Amino acid sequence: MADLVVNFALSKLGEMILKEAELLGGVKDQVEGVEKELRRIQCCLRDADSKRRKGDARVQNWLNELRDVAYRIEDTTDTFYLELEVNRYRDPSFWHQFKTLCRNPMKVPVLHKLAKEFGKIQKELQGIFESKDQYGIKFLQDEDREEEAVILPKRRDPYLEVDETEVVGLDVDKNNVLKLLSYEEIPRRAVITIVGSGGLGKTTLARMVYKSAREDFQYHIMLSVSKQFNLTDLLRKMLKYSEPRNQDVGQLMSELNSLLSKQRYLIILDDVWKDNNVWDHLQDAFPDHKNGSRVLITTRDVEVAKSADPNMAPYEPDILSDDNSRDLLLRKALPHQNCSSDLHEIANQISKKCKGLPLALIVMGGILRTKEQIYSSWERVLRTMDWHSDGKDCMDVLAMSYKDMPYSLKACFLHLSSFPEDYELSAKYLIRMWIAEGFIPQNDKKTMEETAEDYLEQLFHRSMVQVLRRSSTSGLIKYCRVHDLIRDLAMHKAAEENFVTIFPKPQDVNHTQLATRRASLHLCNPQYVENVGLNTRSLLWFGLTDNLPNYSEYKLLRVLEIEGVEMSHVIELRGLDQLIHLKYLGFRNCKRLSMSKCPFGRLRNLETLDLRGILMPYGPSNDLWTIRTLRHVLYSECFSSDLPAKADLRNLQTLQWISTIETWKTNELPRLDNLRKLRLSNGDTNHWDVASDLFGVLPSLISLHIRSRFRNEIPLKIVYPSALPNYKNLRNLHLDGKWPDSVTLEARLFPQHLIKLTLIDSELGQDPMLELGKLESLMKLRLEGFAYNEKQMVCPRGFPVLQSLVLKLGGLMVLTVETGAMPKLKYLTKSYQIKLEMPPELNRLTYNYLLD
Repeated sequence: MADLVVNFALSKLGEMILKEAELLGGVKDQVEGVEKELRRIQCCLRDADSKRRKGDARVQNWLNELRDVAYRIEDTTDTFYLELEVNRYRDPSFWHQFKTLCRNPMKVPVLHKLAKEFGKIQKELQGIFESKDQYGIKFLQDEDREEEAVILPKRRDPYLEVDETEVVGLDVDKNNVLKLLSYEEIPRRAVITIVGSGGLGKTTLARMVYKSAREDFQYHIMLSVSKQFNLTDLLRKMLKYSEPRNQDVGQLMSELNSLLSKQRYLIILDDVWKDNNVWDHLQDAFPDHKNGSRVLITTRDVEVAKSADPNMAPYEPDILSDDNSRDLLLRKALPHQNCSSDLHEIANQISKKCKGLPLALIVMGGILRTKEQIYSSWERVLRTMDWHSDGKDCMDVLAMSYKDMPYSLKACFLHLSSFPEDYELSAKYLIRMWIAEGFIPQNDKKTMEETAEDYLEQLFHRSMVQVLRRSSTSGLIKYCRVHDLIRDLAMHKAAEENFVTIFPKPQDVNHTQLATRRASLHLCNPQYVENVGLNTRSLLWFGLTDNLPNYSEYKLLRVLEIEGVEMSHVIELRGLDQLIHLKYLGFRNCKRLSMSKCPFGRLRNLETLDLRGILMPYGPSNDLWTIRTLRHVLYSECFSSDLPAKADLRNLQTLQWISTIETWKTNELPRLDNLRKLRLSNGDTNHWDVASDLFGVLPSLISLHIRSRFRNEIPLKIVYPSALPNYKNLRNLHLDGKWPDSVTLEARLFPQHLIKLTLIDSELGQDPMLELGKLESLMKLRLEGFAYNEKQMVCPRGFPVLQSLVLKLGGLMVLTVETGAMPKLKYLTKSYQIKLEMPPELNRLTYNYLLD
């Protein structure tokens, strides 16, 4: 990881030399001198890292020393910019005086301080470089060094159906567990436990069982528990509450007991630990009415299994056979490809090293997938990697995969350790943080977001993340999670590299280590903020239950994310305006936060502002829109912030929930050349006319969501005569509001390549299926509320590639689909009262029902 830290430092120095040459004045020579020394040392890093991997402790110390100096370079440059900003803010004449005197650093304190510090750093770097010979570290010229890059996968075709099931050989185990669930001779509520070591496939087996058995139970749910579970959150999930309610644990337990008393239920609790006593807390909420209800638990601890139900023997899955092990390895290493005989032979040898553990085999397959598909390449993997696994776990194989990653991908992987166990990660949320952290390189042919999407896909191919959901419109990952063993590896390596510090550590709740670069606080008391160093660049806080600190102390922060603050009183954010290096700011699901006193205009480097879930009507001040670096702005719909005319927002890609503006003039529209995703609401007014002119100047738009509240009409200029058809890149369209009375719904009014369409409360008088069926690229259609007012809907033909249909229509009673229509339909979700008249070829459909 020293390579990554050195690259960060070089990036900082290069930016200073290129953009601030005039300001550096007489200090430019020192900055260039430090850059030169770093580049010399960079030529030694690959050899040094190779020696470190072999256990050379002296080289490890050498790398640690280099890493600390590289961090000092970052700190020094960021502090320099901070002091310039503070002086400029305090004294408007400072900038003129500074430019006049900057050629003589001795006369400018901030430049003198920078020159003095860089002089020290240059000497230290010279000493580090000269000491390399003592440790046998070789200096490699650029032509001698192997180029290391992330192997980017091909982007997924959104029309390609991909089977994400990863494990073979579990069918026998699945059938055995299903028999236990359905055993009629045990009418009482029984607890079945699946027990085994980490990586054995317990979660996968439980998921397979759940998919097969859930329709036999009136109530069913599968939840991950993890070591540090939150009982209140767990109960809310079981009650399927989407919003927090002011109820204590006792009330929630009573309500759950009452809910389950009326039904035959199946509850699966995945990854239960002895230390958290989750079964002791929950068992009273699960009533026993002798109706065959079941609870299924997965755990690594036999004692948990025995205590949950002494009358039911724990079920222990077998490790995979040699044949199944090889098949699983090849399935991951060569998806959709045939295996040659020589690769088949080496795959046999590699798979046996994984001791039949599914996770180890999947990860090993991910390593092979990145190699050239020839015998010598795979044989080199078998020969060169360290194999020490004793069959009890698969951590050695996971460590191999980490070592095999390019440095740039390692940073993204280690960052995953910042999030709580079993956390469901939004890909967009993760990618925006990676960009703010500086993990994603600039690329002339792609946006940084597109490159980061490729990096995440690469982590999936290496089995470092598990995909939970993909986009139906693009095929890209939407949500993912990290297996607990892989997270353990990421946490271990992140601590070893001083990359992320987690608070509190499970084994030491009194942990006092100071976080120097990145801090992640999980369900922590406020006193843990004292462990966050003043030079920390990234602060993530999950589950805060007390007042927020004054952030003005953490002036070098680049990333600040606070999630899940539940307070009974309004909290005013303090000190944010002084975080001039901040690139990512997120306050998600923090219901009672107010930003009315935050002058956002000072955050000149801000790229992402995520304020979803804040219910207070006090959004950021309008000087936010003076920040030209903004890429993603996501508001709660309750905010009433205005987007000013003539704002230069050429870098903005996402704009969510901005009210329409009455003051715009057609010739003063904001500049939004690269806007890809827009969500627009007209609040409690109907002033759409001027705002609608905006839709003629959004050439990059991919996703559009319009909400016309209080049953108002969707603005005419959006749907007629030519706004929507002109958006050739538009893939996702969501219209919430009445369709204009003066416009007949026709297929020609929609973009030609539209993939996903949602219509809510459109109040259509005509059956929309005939015209919508002409949309040849449409894969997902959703009609809700009063989208259609009649009782019968007929689909005579069309919808050639439609895969998912959702009908949540209060008045609709009958849907008739004629022969030949919707040939690709796989999923149909509907309200209970809707009766279906379907052709025989659609009898294979998977049905879901919506509660009215």
